[in-house]
Amino acid sequence: MTEQGASAGLTGAGGNGGNSGSLKGLTRQEVEELREKFGFNDILEEKRHPLLKFLGYFWGPIPWMIEIAAVLSAFIGHWEDFSVIVLLLMINAVVGFLQERKAENSIELLKQRLAPSARVLRDGEWQDLPARELVPGDIVHVRLGNIVPADLHLLKGNYLLLDESALTGESLPVEKKSGDEAYSGSIIREGEMDASVTKTGADTFFGKTTSLLEVKPPRSHFQKAVIKIGNYLILLAVVLVAIVFTVSMLRSESFANTLQFALVLIVAAIPAALPAVLTVTLAVGAMALSRKEAIVSRLTAIEELAGMDILCSDKTGTITQNAISVGEVHSFDGASEEDVITAAALASNPESNDPIDRAILKRFSELNGGQSFPGEQEDFTPFDPVSKYSRAMVRDGSGELYEVAKGAPQAISSLTGSGGAVNPAFSAVLDGQVLDFAKKGFRALGVARKGGDGKWKYLGVIGLFDPPREDSAATIAEAKGLGIDVKMVTGDHTAIAQEISGQVGLGMKIVPQSSFISGERKDVLTQLENADGFAEVFPENKFRIVKVLQEGDHIVGMTGDGVNDAPALREADSGIAVAGATDAAKSAADIVLTKPGLSVIIDAIGQSRAIFRRMENYAVYRLAETVRVLIFMTLCIVVLNFYPVTALMIVVLAILNDLPIMMIAYDNAPIAPKPVRWQMNRILTIASILGVLGVGSSFLLLWLLKFYFLFDADTIQTLIFLKLAVAGHMTIYLARTGQQHFWEHPLPSLALFGTTEATQVIPTLIAVYGVLMTSVGWVPALLVWGYAFLFFLINDIIKVWLFRFIHPYS
Repeated sequence: MTEQGASAGLTGAGGNGGNSGSLKGLTRQEVEELREKFGFNDILEEKRHPLLKFLGYFWGPIPWMIEIAAVLSAFIGHWEDFSVIVLLLMINAVVGFLQERKAENSIELLKQRLAPSARVLRDGEWQDLPARELVPGDIVHVRLGNIVPADLHLLKGNYLLLDESALTGESLPVEKKSGDEAYSGSIIREGEMDASVTKTGADTFFGKTTSLLEVKPPRSHFQKAVIKIGNYLILLAVVLVAIVFTVSMLRSESFANTLQFALVLIVAAIPAALPAVLTVTLAVGAMALSRKEAIVSRLTAIEELAGMDILCSDKTGTITQNAISVGEVHSFDGASEEDVITAAALASNPESNDPIDRAILKRFSELNGGQSFPGEQEDFTPFDPVSKYSRAMVRDGSGELYEVAKGAPQAISSLTGSGGAVNPAFSAVLDGQVLDFAKKGFRALGVARKGGDGKWKYLGVIGLFDPPREDSAATIAEAKGLGIDVKMVTGDHTAIAQEISGQVGLGMKIVPQSSFISGERKDVLTQLENADGFAEVFPENKFRIVKVLQEGDHIVGMTGDGVNDAPALREADSGIAVAGATDAAKSAADIVLTKPGLSVIIDAIGQSRAIFRRMENYAVYRLAETVRVLIFMTLCIVVLNFYPVTALMIVVLAILNDLPIMMIAYDNAPIAPKPVRWQMNRILTIASILGVLGVGSSFLLLWLLKFYFLFDADTIQTLIFLKLAVAGHMTIYLARTGQQHFWEHPLPSLALFGTTEATQVIPTLIAVYGVLMTSVGWVPALLVWGYAFLFFLINDIIKVWLFRFIHPYS
């Protein structure tokens, strides 16, 4: 830590743990001076130079094939072919580079929104600021669930229990106390302390906190399926081209010309735009989700969200408002409501911004004319999941020391020695009061005080109320309409869960974790599937719920906000960190919500299903187009010994096909009424129908032109080129409508429609005016358009009838 930072941030360090005391923190001017010297608290990632990335588009199996075809064209003197093939190579590189750069910029914006924050003492006031704004010398407050934002020197507080596995690989947590160092990137499992920042950014011990956002490897079934489609297309292309090549050699045709044609045919069939389409569609979808207040940290999680059929929803802040308030106070043994609230306030920490502490302090302020804090804490022990209470050592106005504690009613009962067999009568009263609160939807909080005689006294219980969100019932009904089974998961009492669940229309079949059955996996699965929710659960129960439901072939979403939710969030197919989640929960989740409530999740599900449909449309179109062109070409060459188009025409078709394909990412797509999963048989069915229908109409046109109208070979090739271009892009409209007629489906987006029509007009002008090919004039060109449109209508009717007959949608 710099001398300047130390003197600015630690002046008079000491004081108490209940407020800022004599800690002053840095001033704005000091921060600006230190920022000039140390920069921002982030890691500048080593990025590949844009020029090198662009040149990378000319290296690889697909570019090599295109480059070999260009060299062969030059070798045999086909300079027109050479020019257009080089143009294809450049267009693929430029379009791919620009689209990927745009996608990367979009993803970078999303990552910035996921950046952790820190609670910082600036100008004498505690503030929540982005962690990247920290400078050496800043005073920060860290607590349970935070990711340590920079290298810290711990100052005040009892202890921290840190998970440093991301730094050291050591799985056991490490205890840190005042005077110790805490390193950037570690996760706080227990405790809270004040600390000073010693190192930031690249100077920290770990040097790369962003790695926590990347620990979950991509495992999208959809992405794997699309890659399988690419491999299938390559294999199909190689087999059919091998047949063409073999037949041509047997006919003693020019080896160089045949090889060039074969290479160009493979280039046209291979999905060169596949990686760009995949990345762009997901990135565009992720930006659309961000506008719905759902930030995607793993792009391929969009597929899991689209297929999710069970959502295990956190209660607090998701189904309820997370606006905790004090509902009722019940005191014991003559204590007053003010006694209970005052002791609870003294066992709170205003620095931590904890919602329960805020509710207690607010009630105290209301009872005491606006006074913000009731006394001076000598020592404070924050809440932790093991003891289930927080406690503080307090000095009153006369200088006398005493202790206070607040926490789970049974934990406070054990602390005071008044529970169980020790005092069964009191235990019965306490249990009755907790149950009475629970039936009203109140969460009970026990409060105790330890007096001068050294004995703890149970002062009373506070009923904390967190009402359901106004939109929860309607949103849950909407989720059920989308085929999603919503199950509430909470650590609260079963009666509380039943009360809230009933209010929002979830149902009353709430299973407490103590009733989870063991034994046959099938029986456990049945119990979990039939439940409307789970109460009194621990983090390990959440993890088990996810695992069992996944083994039952469910795609499971799990929401959470705490550090202990991280394992279940990571394991779930769609781990969703709710608004206000800890940094640890955000790092484990696939999707981070920035707005409270279930409605955000439902919006995100709708968006993800539309994204999934766009990707499905791309797969159908690419398969159908490859089948249509390759099989048609092979049939013509093998059966009729006629090349229906030239190598140059194939290259032009490949260029024109890539442009509208990119726009599928921006298309209007319907939201499926139930969860969607990748169905390869469905995709192959519709693609095969469209491909075969296209082969039939093209072959019929060729037969008419060659044997009925007796056109010369060059004119036939121009007209077939035009038909393949126009009808091929009409196939996009057939592919995007699935088993529906094209008029039953949402209209295509302006981006898709405009690009598709433009890439139909361009080949029409090329054919009419004879650019790089024989001119055919307007009349034959318009007749080809009419022919293509007629078969578009016929193919649409046949497609719908065959698809519904052969493979009904499921």
